[in-house]
Amino acid sequence: MTSTTAIVVAFDSADALPECLGALKAEGAPVIVVDNASTDDTVTVAERFGAQVVRSAKNEGYGRANNRGALAAQSEFILIVNPDCIVGEGSVAALLDAARRYPDAGLFAPRIVEPDGRVFYQPRSLLSPYLPNPDGKLVLPEGEACAPFFSGACFLIRRDLFLRIGGFDESIFLFYEDDDLCRRVADAGSALIYVPQATVRHARGKSSGAKAGRVFKSRWHQAWSRAYVSRKYGLPNPAPGMFAINALKTLGVALTFQRGLIERYGGSAAGAFAFLRGRSALEQEGLA
Repeated sequence: MTSTTAIVVAFDSADALPECLGALKAEGAPVIVVDNASTDDTVTVAERFGAQVVRSAKNEGYGRANNRGALAAQSEFILIVNPDCIVGEGSVAALLDAARRYPDAGLFAPRIVEPDGRVFYQPRSLLSPYLPNPDGKLVLPEGEACAPFFSGACFLIRRDLFLRIGGFDESIFLFYEDDDLCRRVADAGSALIYVPQATVRHARGKSSGAKAGRVFKSRWHQAWSRAYVSRKYGLPNPAPGMFAINALKTLGVALTFQRGLIERYGGSAAGAFAFLRGRSALEQEGLA
């Protein structure tokens, strides 16, 4: 059995995959690419780099697709990697080394560097109102450290733990699935460890090519998922406020004919309204 298998969920990611898969290949990590019904050359690129490809008949969303990849893997660990992430030299080994040194921990997160050079570190979450950092002030740890939440863009997790807690919540199509997973890892009694010597460059938002309507869809799911996880953990329902504010903003920008803004605010309003009406994300995507 190999130590780890990288799982890359792709959707129209042909442009982003070469760097991502090239870096993983250099690290010696076997890769499973779960293709969410791409319409470009994603599958061809994945096969060219020697990845095992799991094909979906339609876009199943980020969490559901990663769950399929985890079931297909046969390794002790799985490394979740966004297609717009480039794993640095020695980073896979560094994450695995941390996992050996912290046997009671379940999830290991690298240092994620954004395109502008900023280090992305999540000081708090919607699901952590109990943490003494209400404003989300960013203070980077100087070394390895425990934290309650990490980005879903790239992390290493023990496969048996991932499967035991049910993987990503499959009711979520997109957004907040990483916050929810981290919360359940902690609730299961496993620590989450920051491993800064493992570095990943994240091109943020470059996983899929641009397409009309994609902003609307993204914002729809962001609003819906925020309301969903709030309800799941007994937090106040943000949907009424999100709907009211974004509906007004949509009306305000409608006369400007700025398509991007109309999709942005309109998508948020529509997602919040759908949640209020009891419509699920899976119904929205024809997956129910």
